[in-house]
Amino acid sequence: MNDLVPAPSPRKILTAISPAAWEHPADRAALQALRALPGVDDVFRKILGLLGGERGVRLLFQANAVRVGPSQLPRLWQLHLETCATLDCSAIPELYVSQQPFFNAGTYGVDRPFIVLRSAALELLDEAEMRVLLGHELGHALSGHALYRTMAEFFLRLGFSALPVLAGLAFLPVQVAVLEWYRKSELSSDRAGLLASQEPVASRKLFMKMAGGLRSSALGGELELDAFMAQAQEYAENKSLLDQVYKFAYTMRLTHPMHTVRAGELQQWIASGAYDRILAGDYRKRGQEEPQRPLREDMGDAARHYADEAKQTMSQVLDAAADAAEKIRDAFQRARNKGSNSTWDDLFR
Repeated sequence: MNDLVPAPSPRKILTAISPAAWEHPADRAALQALRALPGVDDVFRKILGLLGGERGVRLLFQANAVRVGPSQLPRLWQLHLETCATLDCSAIPELYVSQQPFFNAGTYGVDRPFIVLRSAALELLDEAEMRVLLGHELGHALSGHALYRTMAEFFLRLGFSALPVLAGLAFLPVQVAVLEWYRKSELSSDRAGLLASQEPVASRKLFMKMAGGLRSSALGGELELDAFMAQAQEYAENKSLLDQVYKFAYTMRLTHPMHTVRAGELQQWIASGAYDRILAGDYRKRGQEEPQRPLREDMGDAARHYADEAKQTMSQVLDAAADAAEKIRDAFQRARNKGSNSTWDDLFR
């Protein structure tokens, strides 16, 4: 890991914080609904057992990765301990580093989740950004995502691909729904990464480095966060009908949201005041979510989120349609005035 420097200020310990404090409403509602199904966890665990289970996956990394500890990458281990302390997690997950040239990290296991960082991430990130990444993965572990994400991977990568074409089409809505939850679980853990690091700038810089794959000193220049956030805003504000179609087509098959989208979503969460309220001590604590947070409330939050999202999308589509209609009228008018056949050229200029 390059350019390790002490954090500029101590982080506030979020005593007994519940994962519900940072979870995205669509993520939380989907998980609550899934957990409410009788026996679903037992079924998933049995399927995982047939696939080798948590023990087999852990053995694979024990055999072919570096386990971090007090004497093995000690500074990284210290960051991991500090991250766990900030989120008040006493059960320290095992941490591994695996040699991979592509930036990635993952949380595996069910009863004893463990975290794996790809070596490329250590080469790209400074200390503050590494805290964000460790907090993100710890967020997955604390939210109980590992079991469901593992099953999602199984169903998406193995289950549907082995089905006949017609059966695969029938299961397509299930695949789309699972991927939608998967993406929302990433937004939840992005918030956990911010809370663990308490570094808003580093949290957004992480997405910039994930997108560009460059160290700040690469090519003798500096990655500029303001420019990246302007790029994120530009992407969000692309409102043409064709842009909306492309965005949907690009996103529906992804397990992770686009990097600029994640940066923008995290910025919106900060701007909402939720981050500051949590640091001020106003957050749900462990043990409170069950009696105080029934499923219908999470479903209501999720419904409001999707209603707002649909309203925004529909507004953009209507604006795009109106813009397209105006362009068509203008194009045909110009063509009529010119007495030419250049209508299509005028339309798309």
